Amino acid sequence: MSELTFRKAALADASAMLSLLRSVSSEGDTLPFQRGIDGDLIDSQWLSAFGCVVAYRGDDLLGMYRYGANMPGRGSHIATATFLVDQQFRGQGLGRKLVKHCLAEAKASGFRAMQFNQVVATNLAALSLYRSLGFKRVGKVPEAFAHPEHGYVSAYVMYLDLFRPD
Repeated sequence: MSELTFRKAALADASAMLSLLRSVSSEGDTLPFQRGIDGDLIDSQWLSAFGCVVAYRGDDLLGMYRYGANMPGRGSHIATATFLVDQQFRGQGLGRKLVKHCLAEAKASGFRAMQFNQVVATNLAALSLYRSLGFKRVGKVPEAFAHPEHGYVSAYVMYLDLFRPD
C-alpha cells in the first residue's frame, strides 16, 4: 500500500475534491451545504483559499482541508478551517493528521490562533479531536444547525491559541 501524502491542492484535484465535498455534504450532519455544490464552489471556496491541502494515498483522495483568515482586516490574524475525510477512511487517525498539519501550516503562515465558527454539537468525533488538540469551547449557538435526524441542534465555537498552548 502506498504512503499517505499531503500537498497543496491543484486544479487537477478539483474533480476528486468535488466528489468528496458532495459525499460528505450529503451525509447532512457536519456541513451546511444542501444544494449548489459544483465546480464553482471548489474554485471559489477551496482552490482560492489561503491554504488548501489534499491528502492522497496513491491515486485516492482520502481527505482535504482549507484554511484562511476567519475575518478580514483587524481579525485576519485568526484562522479558520474546514476539514473533510472520506467516510471509508474515518476512525483511522487521518482527521488528526489533517488538523495537525493545518495547525502547523497556519502557525507558519503567521496566524496567531485557529477558530472554528460552527462545530455541530452532534459531531462528537470532531469535538473530541479538537479538545484533544487543545481547542476550547468559547461559545455556543443554540439551534444553529438543521440536522436531518436530530432536528435543530446547537453548534460550538472552538478556539486554539497557536502560540500559547495550555
